[in-house]
Amino acid sequence: MTMAFQGSLKELPLPDIIQLVSVSGKTGVFSLHREGEASGEIFLRGGQIVHAHTGDLVGEEAVYELAIWPEGEFVFTQGTETATTTIQKSNTNLLMEAARRIDEWQVLSKKIPSTRLVPVFTNLAATTSVSLTPQEWGLICKIDERRSIEEIAIGLASSPFEVCKLLYGLITSGLVTLHEDLSRLGTDRLHKMTAEDLQRLGEGIHQQALNLLSGHARLVDLDTPYRMCRAEMDAGRGVEAILDLVRSDEKVVSAALGPHQSKVFLDRVAQLIHR
Repeated sequence: MTMAFQGSLKELPLPDIIQLVSVSGKTGVFSLHREGEASGEIFLRGGQIVHAHTGDLVGEEAVYELAIWPEGEFVFTQGTETATTTIQKSNTNLLMEAARRIDEWQVLSKKIPSTRLVPVFTNLAATTSVSLTPQEWGLICKIDERRSIEEIAIGLASSPFEVCKLLYGLITSGLVTLHEDLSRLGTDRLHKMTAEDLQRLGEGIHQQALNLLSGHARLVDLDTPYRMCRAEMDAGRGVEAILDLVRSDEKVVSAALGPHQSKVFLDRVAQLIHR
C-alpha cells in the first residue's frame, strides 16, 4: 500500500524531514512546492537520497538548493521509485555540505552580491606576479570581461557557487573586480514606459522579491529599498528608481537564499519588464 505524509517546511525544515524518513529506510519521493510555482523532487531508495531535481539543477546541486528553502509544502510518497541515480554521497554528507554552503554563502555574498555581475581584471593584474592554483588559472582563462559569473560557470561545467569561491580570493587580492550589466535584463525598455507603468513595475518587482523571501528572517530587509523606490518615483526619477530597486532586492535575495534564487529573481524581473 502506498503511504504519504505531508507538511510545511516552515514548521519542519527539509534536512530534519529527510533524516526522519531515512532512519526507517523508506523508498519514496519528496515532492516540494513553494509560492511562485517553484517545485522539486528528492528520491530516496532504502532511506538514501539517490536523485533530485529542481528547475535546471539536478543531483547534489538540486538538494543544496532545496535545503535552503525557508518555507514551502512537502509531500513524501512512499513506494515511488526512480531508476535514475545522480547522487552517490551519503545523506549525512549531503546535508552537512548543504549547511556549510549556506554559511559560506553568507561570507561570499558580501563581495559577490550577484552572479549576473561580470568579472574584469584590474590594473593590478597586469603588474603583479601571483601564484595561482590550477582551478584559478582555469577561471582566469574564461574571464573575457563580457561573460557573467553564471555564463563562466557554464563554460567551466561548474556551479556558480564553486566559481564564486574561486572569484572571492581573486577579488580579495585585488586582481579582479566585478562590473554590472543590467542591460541584459532589457532595461532599455524602461525609458519608453510611462510613470504609471514604472510604478506598476516597481510594485511587481517588490512582490516577486517578497514571494521568494516569504517566511525568511530577511524579509524585512526589502522594506527600505521599496520605500526609497517610491520616493525616487515621486521625485520624477522613475527609471533610476527601478534600477536601484532591482539592485537592492537582488542583493537581499542573493544573500538570503543563494545565487540560484538570485537568478530566479532576475528572470522574473526580465519577464515583468517585457510584458
